[in-house]
Amino acid sequence: MMIRLATLCITLALAAPALGAQPNHNGRAVAVAAVSPAVAAPAPAAARWALKPEIMLTRDLVTFGDLISGLPADVATMPAFRAPALGETGTIQVARIAEAARGAGFAREATELENQGFAQVVVTRSARRVTAADLEAAVKLGLQERFGVDASMLALAIDGGLPAVSVEPELTGEVAVLDLGYDQRSRRIQARFMVPGSAAMRLKPLRITGQLVETVEVVVPKRAITRGETLSKSDVVVERRPRDGQSADLIADARAAIDKVARRGLPAGLPLRAGDVQREEIVAKGDLVTIVYEAPGLMITLRGRSSEAGAMGDVISITNPQSKRVLQGTVSGPGRVSVQTSAAGRVASAP
Repeated sequence: MMIRLATLCITLALAAPALGAQPNHNGRAVAVAAVSPAVAAPAPAAARWALKPEIMLTRDLVTFGDLISGLPADVATMPAFRAPALGETGTIQVARIAEAARGAGFAREATELENQGFAQVVVTRSARRVTAADLEAAVKLGLQERFGVDASMLALAIDGGLPAVSVEPELTGEVAVLDLGYDQRSRRIQARFMVPGSAAMRLKPLRITGQLVETVEVVVPKRAITRGETLSKSDVVVERRPRDGQSADLIADARAAIDKVARRGLPAGLPLRAGDVQREEIVAKGDLVTIVYEAPGLMITLRGRSSEAGAMGDVISITNPQSKRVLQGTVSGPGRVSVQTSAAGRVASAP
């Protein structure tokens, strides 16, 4: 779709437009502008400009250069719209961009604003999200410094859940707790937070109430695991989770999960239970296996059929198909079972 800009006087406004924002019919923030031309300057030479369908910003203003490719530097830096709030995404209708361009005074004869078929430009304001882990770390540090309380084995449960909090993306400092109240008997807390240098949090301070709760260590998949997949060390992590509401058969040691096979699909982030994984079976029920007995100066091998499945090191039953005798042996490799010493006589006499 092409939107032709009307023929206007060849002038270029240098003053910044008046900016504002309003929601669209879906409730999302949409940047709008009322542009007021001021002192005129020569317009750039005629050219075909292309709109960008999506843009990512780190500042609170959208310039014409953010929206349109190919503009001269003096035009590109002119403010056009107000950006969405930190961490938010909004849209600007192409018609509004054309209107703003005309109002700024740089629309010219024989100029086309090429939008390649889309009707709006998506604008995202980048931000750093403040997480529950950030707040919990700040509270624990504050408790240690101000009350002498070691909360390393506790977790912070925030009343009403974590509020959506975003700060400027360039800020890398840790979240700090400014005010902290603590009831040792009930473990209730009240806290106010700040990220050093954040204008957003100065304008809207973050306050929470919550409670410290006992935790247990659990093993959690870092990604979704499919049924039959073997878990590696990089697939799991040990985390502390609130004790209340957790199953009694949760796996607490990563070694109990590593090199095990998922018995079903395992979602990322959901603590593992003992029944979720099993050792990898290298002998299946009904498999033909090699039965091996070794003694000083003697090794006997014969064929048998497994009566049950087994992983490495499992003791399983094997049947000699000819004599129908049942032996007990230890799975010692794929398709291989070593019999116990007590079964030597039975092995030696088996046909």
